[in-house]
Amino acid sequence: RFQTLRRCYSRVKEHGVGKRKSSYTFEQLEQVFGQGGWDAQPCQPVLINSSGLYQELESDGSTMEEYSQEDWGNHSQELHCYPTGEQELDEMPTTKRTLKIKQESSEDSQKRDVMQNIVRILESVQLKWELFQSWTDFSRLHLSNKLAIFGIGYNTRWKEDIRYHYAEISSQVPLGKRLREYFNSEKPEGRVIMTRVQKMNWKNVYYKFLEITISEARCLELHMEIDWIPIAHSKPSGGNVVQYLLPGGIPKSPGLYAIGYEEAPAEGASEGDASARPPAEAAPRIVYCYLGIAEVRTLQQCLFLHFQANGKSLGKEWGGVNGFLSQNCLVEPGVSPRSVYIKFVEVERDFLSAGSLVECLEKAIGYPLKFNN
Repeated sequence: RFQTLRRCYSRVKEHGVGKRKSSYTFEQLEQVFGQGGWDAQPCQPVLINSSGLYQELESDGSTMEEYSQEDWGNHSQELHCYPTGEQELDEMPTTKRTLKIKQESSEDSQKRDVMQNIVRILESVQLKWELFQSWTDFSRLHLSNKLAIFGIGYNTRWKEDIRYHYAEISSQVPLGKRLREYFNSEKPEGRVIMTRVQKMNWKNVYYKFLEITISEARCLELHMEIDWIPIAHSKPSGGNVVQYLLPGGIPKSPGLYAIGYEEAPAEGASEGDASARPPAEAAPRIVYCYLGIAEVRTLQQCLFLHFQANGKSLGKEWGGVNGFLSQNCLVEPGVSPRSVYIKFVEVERDFLSAGSLVECLEKAIGYPLKFNN
């Protein structure tokens, strides 16, 4: 009996959650398994983890059917009367595991959405795929220090159509360095491609890219990585005019900024149609209407002139967006103005004049900016 208890005790050490040492004593194990009849047992003792008993046995010929359901329940209840100090540390609660899984799936979903946006940008400019054969043919990009949007594609022996494997905006690392990582079998990215080619999953590997300036890279960052900030407004005081209340923390530096508004629900949709739509579709969409370049003035000064200054003193360039913002402040009694949002990103002044920023953003969002000339 002592030998059998020792065997059970060693298995607790070996198979316990997190390979922890069990704090059960032989006396406690005896209370669970009984005082006698060890040698007469048709199978070895069940294994113990920090939750109680394992619900499966070693593959020694014995099966769960040899224990009644009542026995399993009794054993589990008896073990729980001996809580250990390590128990809370070793176990991850189900709620935390669920939250972790949801967080990972949410991150995967965000990455997938970003990649789909990048693919849409690449497709909108109608670039041709280039076949990758060797680094000799690749030499012109090997030392390229330019930033770019690029895609990696492949086809198979069964289907000649080229499909995307990956797409990225190389806004921090030069294009040449990033592509070397995807075509170098010693890098994790390149190892995936090499393995799929060697195993004949893929026939050929292709690439395409669109060079971008630093300011265009920041513009795409503004669109894809920066969250919208809602602009609060005061309550009408005496009349039917409200005032915008800009948030604090707007940088006193050059950069790019965007102004957007909440799209009104589709007119003519019945209440039944609205209730039938999923929440994601029913959520309001923020529409870009203006992209500003804070080059001569700072971001703070530009946004102040849009939201808190008299639009008549400004030039034609701002006339459209400032007219919209001013008109939005005129409200009927009991009616709130349309929700307005801003987002901004700092960019060094020397880089702001390079690139076609409005066209870049319009390609990324898929529609024209209403108030940009």
